[in-house]
Amino acid sequence: MKMVAPWTRFYSNSCCLCCHVRTGTILLGVWYLIINAVVLLILLSALADPDQYHFSSTELGGDFEFMDDANMCIAIAVSLLMILICAMATYGAYKQHAAWIIPFFCYQIFDFALNTLVAVTVLVYPNSIQEYIRQLPPNFPYRDDIMSVNPTCLVLIILLFISIILTFKGYLISCVWNCYRYINGRNSSDVLVYVTSNDTTVLLPPYDDATVNGAAKEPPPPYVSA
Repeated sequence: MKMVAPWTRFYSNSCCLCCHVRTGTILLGVWYLIINAVVLLILLSALADPDQYHFSSTELGGDFEFMDDANMCIAIAVSLLMILICAMATYGAYKQHAAWIIPFFCYQIFDFALNTLVAVTVLVYPNSIQEYIRQLPPNFPYRDDIMSVNPTCLVLIILLFISIILTFKGYLISCVWNCYRYINGRNSSDVLVYVTSNDTTVLLPPYDDATVNGAAKEPPPPYVSA
């Protein structure tokens, strides 16, 4: 009986909308690429015109700056790095280079771990949500409505929302992982296994090698009638 690894059962060639995992990874990489490009443009515009993202006390109940120059430069560097990672994942899935997908897969794992920590924090410290809402400006949209909600119901709603996000992110992680495995399996040489009647395993060469070796043999001598 052939032993199968436990994680092999989660391997599939199809993803969202029944498309191939390679197509799904390309679309996912392009989507993340567009989002990070838009974020980079916003950050560059904020760096070029800081007054545009400076809110007065009449607007937020206090003098508040969107970001200082140091944090802005760090955010721009992170956006550039994310654009590079997403471009590598898109190129790797399109050209079938599995190693190019690994940085994007590691980013997905890191992002999933951060969201999990947020869910654990909300579950362990439910009062932190109310404290965070109280620190918002008085004219923040729906601030009073959120404060009027029962704290237990608010925690359950936030946990449900985070659970949906984690489920979706886990599905995208499995899509990228299956694409990585698919490209690795496609690039590796296929070896056929033939089991004889006496339980003897015979490894057959790949089809291309067998065809080339068979064609290289000299043909038999012509038949001569007696």
